[in-house]
Amino acid sequence: MVLTLVAVPANAQQAGHVTGVGGVFVKSKDPKALAAWYRDVLGIPVESVGFAMLRYDAPGHPEAVVWRGFKQDTHYMDPSPREFMLNFTVDDMDAFIARLKAKGVAILKRDDSDPSGKFAWILDPDGTKIELWQPKP
Repeated sequence: MVLTLVAVPANAQQAGHVTGVGGVFVKSKDPKALAAWYRDVLGIPVESVGFAMLRYDAPGHPEAVVWRGFKQDTHYMDPSPREFMLNFTVDDMDAFIARLKAKGVAILKRDDSDPSGKFAWILDPDGTKIELWQPKP
């Protein structure tokens, strides 16, 4: 009997693991109107069938998507009544905020002092809080 040992790198993963976020799906009273708002206001390339494909490898996009759980009694998602929040990266916070204001979107708060970049928060028409993030280079 011959025993063969194979070195496996410490960071190698075995098959059967999550490789990334495949989609974000939300309920809405009016999905068509919500899709139009995300297309027309945020500039997300929503297809005629009602979904958008956002690329991980877009210029300036972080190399990873953050997933984080919050305690049930958190106020971080306030004033949204939803149990989740969306976070979108942007390339130029000042230009994006100007675009939103021109379309009548209220800016809930803005923070340019975070060590990881600039942030701003808005609500979509269904009351979902959206966090906008311009990562530091």
